[in-house]
Amino acid sequence: MPSASGTTSGKLPFVVWVLAAGTFLMGTTEFVVAGLLPELADDLGVSVSHAGLLITAFAIGMIVGAPSMAMATLRLPQRQTLVLALSVFCLGHLVAALNTSFSVVLIARVVTALATGAFWSVGFVVATTAAGPRNATRATGVMIGGLTLANVVGVPIGSFAGQFTGWRGPFWALAVLSGLAAVFIGRFIPSQEQHAEVSIRSEVRALRQGRLWLALGAAMLIMGGVLATYTYITPLLTDRAGIPAGAVPLVLIAFGVGALGGTTTGGRLGDRRPMVTTIAAATATALVLPLMIPLSGNPVTATLLVFLMGLTGFTVNPVVTALAMRFAGDAPTLTSALTTSAFNTGIAAGSAIAGTALDSSLGLTGPPLVGTVIAALTLLPLIALAVHGTSHKGRIVARSSAPTHTRHDEPAEVSSQH
Repeated sequence: MPSASGTTSGKLPFVVWVLAAGTFLMGTTEFVVAGLLPELADDLGVSVSHAGLLITAFAIGMIVGAPSMAMATLRLPQRQTLVLALSVFCLGHLVAALNTSFSVVLIARVVTALATGAFWSVGFVVATTAAGPRNATRATGVMIGGLTLANVVGVPIGSFAGQFTGWRGPFWALAVLSGLAAVFIGRFIPSQEQHAEVSIRSEVRALRQGRLWLALGAAMLIMGGVLATYTYITPLLTDRAGIPAGAVPLVLIAFGVGALGGTTTGGRLGDRRPMVTTIAAATATALVLPLMIPLSGNPVTATLLVFLMGLTGFTVNPVVTALAMRFAGDAPTLTSALTTSAFNTGIAAGSAIAGTALDSSLGLTGPPLVGTVIAALTLLPLIALAVHGTSHKGRIVARSSAPTHTRHDEPAEVSSQH
């Protein structure tokens, strides 16, 4: 029998999978540049380190752009916002692919990041609303799974293709695919107007909850811990584990497979016991990362630990994302955007601190040590969130963007046993 969310019980709506495909494209563009830096630097006439600003610019664009674009498009119909974001995403790649100026390509990356932030912030709201309160975390896991799958499939394929076509080839491909995605989403996402009461004031008012900031803090810290180690995993694998440089991408695929398994696991378990799931996964991450130091000398154990790092760390992501959006009540758009900013802030800060540790006397052991400390700190907001939940029942509401005559946004309760 169809559920109130418009799908059969236990089955996610088709729109969730469509949106996940969009996150796959956007996740690919965020990370594929790392594998194309030498080609980009040579073609645009800059150093490799200078070309690295294309990665930094995208991260900053996501941190700042996600909440600002969410607010700027708040009163637009959600389908229109998603189509517009994909169209700008497509245009940004076309501009970059057609230019020889590094400054223009850099600006195009920032614009692309703004579009990505808008798509993710609204896409998560549409997906969780369509799935309904009972499957919200699972829908979030599928959305994040699209991003994770980009690391497993999109980034390796894009990097490999760039060796033959130059860096512009993957950019042209992303432009074409995002244009097709805009048409597809325009066709399959129903046209629904926002409720009249949706406003910037209500979105900002939702940020007053302490539990919301605890969830955002956990999102930032877990990604900071994992990415502090992952950013500099290549020298660890080649210099300590003795893995040939040509085989490193295969190990990174193992990380992507683990991350995909983690988002799936978190998505399925997080709806029933979010705090047990996140605390257990964060604890496991804090135990896996320090093992990189003594056990990374063997190729087999090093590969296994890279897989486990992705599995345990990414289990936390869909749960804290869904919790943050639910704590926001009937105004989750800004919160969704801030979750995206939190993840990117963790990535930027964790990798920066790990880079400093790498240049210190700690050497190759510095990044996993930094990652361990940050991952362990994730337990602080998670435990505080669990304690807070045992004394206060939180009203969780999935905002509906459907016409006012529909009635499927029943509130659910966060029970103390979570």
